[in-house]
Amino acid sequence: MEPFACFMDVENSRSYIDELYSEDTYKCQEAIVCLKNAVIGSNKKKGSVISQGIVPRLITLLRDEAKDPNLRLDAAIVIGSLAKGTESQVHSLIYYETVQVLLAIVMNHATERRLMETCLGALKSILQYPIAPIDLLHANLGNFHRLMQLASPDSSIQCQAYVANIFVPLCHTSQQQKNLCQANVIPFITRLMTSQITVLQVPALKCLAAMCFTNKYVSDVVCMASYEERFILDILTALLSRTNDVQIQLSASRCLTYLHRSGSIRADDYKIVYKTLPSLARLCSENFDEETRATAAETLAYLAEIDSELQRLAAISNHLVCSLASLIRCQSPLSRQGAFRCFASLAANDEDIRKRIIEMDGLMEGVLNGLKDTCPEVRLSAVRCLHSLSRSVQLLRTTFQDHSVWRPLMDLLVGEPSLELLTVVTSTICNLLLEFSPAKEPMLESGAVEMLSELTKHGDAALRLNGSWALMNMAFQAEQHVKSKIINTLGTDRIFQLLGDSDERVIMKTLGLLRNLLSNTLHIEIIMSEHSSEVLRAVNLVLDGPHPPEVKEQALIIISNITAGARDKDYVLENENIIRKIREFLIASDQKLQMGALFVVRNLMEKSGRQKMLRESGILAHLEQLLHMTPRDSQFYEDIRQVILRFDFSEDH
Repeated sequence: MEPFACFMDVENSRSYIDELYSEDTYKCQEAIVCLKNAVIGSNKKKGSVISQGIVPRLITLLRDEAKDPNLRLDAAIVIGSLAKGTESQVHSLIYYETVQVLLAIVMNHATERRLMETCLGALKSILQYPIAPIDLLHANLGNFHRLMQLASPDSSIQCQAYVANIFVPLCHTSQQQKNLCQANVIPFITRLMTSQITVLQVPALKCLAAMCFTNKYVSDVVCMASYEERFILDILTALLSRTNDVQIQLSASRCLTYLHRSGSIRADDYKIVYKTLPSLARLCSENFDEETRATAAETLAYLAEIDSELQRLAAISNHLVCSLASLIRCQSPLSRQGAFRCFASLAANDEDIRKRIIEMDGLMEGVLNGLKDTCPEVRLSAVRCLHSLSRSVQLLRTTFQDHSVWRPLMDLLVGEPSLELLTVVTSTICNLLLEFSPAKEPMLESGAVEMLSELTKHGDAALRLNGSWALMNMAFQAEQHVKSKIINTLGTDRIFQLLGDSDERVIMKTLGLLRNLLSNTLHIEIIMSEHSSEVLRAVNLVLDGPHPPEVKEQALIIISNITAGARDKDYVLENENIIRKIREFLIASDQKLQMGALFVVRNLMEKSGRQKMLRESGILAHLEQLLHMTPRDSQFYEDIRQVILRFDFSEDH
């Protein structure tokens, strides 16, 4: 064995490499045994072997059925060892089509048992990487049937474990999840789940969780399925018992979490409320290792993310808030990420929970440190936590102000942040720009208007929404100079483009922005004197568009504001299209439009001298028609009648 050690040190002894290509079985066998012993546990030596082009020779030896079985087996062992190296090393194996060769050997019924199991192990190692060509297995459902056949109860525990682990990463898409379901994998993994053997139960549970993740079809199948006269749901619930291995408890909790989030188990089901949630909260405590706690926190965050009652129950479970606070201080990025995400979930809706979280000693400093974390996932989770906390009016005025939270948030927008981070940061900024937030003024001075205006041009609809939403918040009850800056920076052309956006939410927030800009009598007069043609064109664009009543109602509110605030000129009465739309909406089938149109008419009548114009334009006739269409016992009927009466007693009647 000494010559090989020398070769690996010097890495230039061609004579040894040549022996791998020798047709002399003994020499080749001796070389490959040395190679096998050398690469075990050393990524450096694995890299050396790969860089010297030895992989193709190993594959040739492996696939040649005429070669000595022991030689083929050793070649498979070396490939399996290389597959446990770095991602770049595994990438080289994939480049040389190693997966295709391994799969062919595994699918061959004539393959000797030891070689087949070794190839299964190598296949399992390669498939754990996201770069693995898993489509090769999905190309034929017969591949799944063969794998399950190999992992029969009569096969070795190791072989069954290999197959269970191979199935885990095969569920990236909805179709892939369905493929496994239709190949009858669920009964197979359920058998492993009930085997009482941890190395089989854990990958089986991970596979089931992966199959159910965001997949209603598969989740429904699982909820209806049974094994040996026990429903799978009952099996999963039993596996949450503290008598089971911690990883079994955690993996079973993830299965039930994904079944709930897929919509197959209700949030108030006892399996969720009294079993899954308490189990995850307990696994977050300091009694368990960091990785377990981190995964439990991440899973609990997902479980309670959209249900306020689950958030409330989680917050009072097993000292969870304290457990998460200590998890933030752990070294592992996964721990900090899980803790921040769970805090974000818990604080999403409840003010009392937010108060409990923020009162934890050093919590805010921990979150702010998370914004500067070197791990992108931790930064994102910390921003999510801030986003949930920013929904509190009290925290915006106190803790957020004390720590000048807006500064590190704005810093995250510098450079090229990921789309997801950009979305969450800007969502948080929307809250920081609310009228009662003290951060509004300093953010304005730091270029927030320019940044948000640029955001409205983004190709992603969620970011355009956040940009228009934040500007809307900034314009609410703002000073005239702020409103002027928004209009001048954003530009009327951009407003027209936003009102024609493909996303209805963007249109609504842009209308909200216009409404807030035109919300003060003095401001309305100034803005309309400078931009009346653009504003009226924008309003008409919405009134004429194929929008639902909720959107057109916002346009009517803007028109009402103009009629109430403009003193020097009758902008609305002079616009024929708007008056025509008011007439149409008064007798429309939707009450939102009727009420909006009535509100405009009422404001128009605040000034004397307008009644004649309204009567001549047909507004009075349409009001009388609307009165006959409305139930007499409704408040809306009375509102219409009062407006009509004002016509009867008007000075120009």
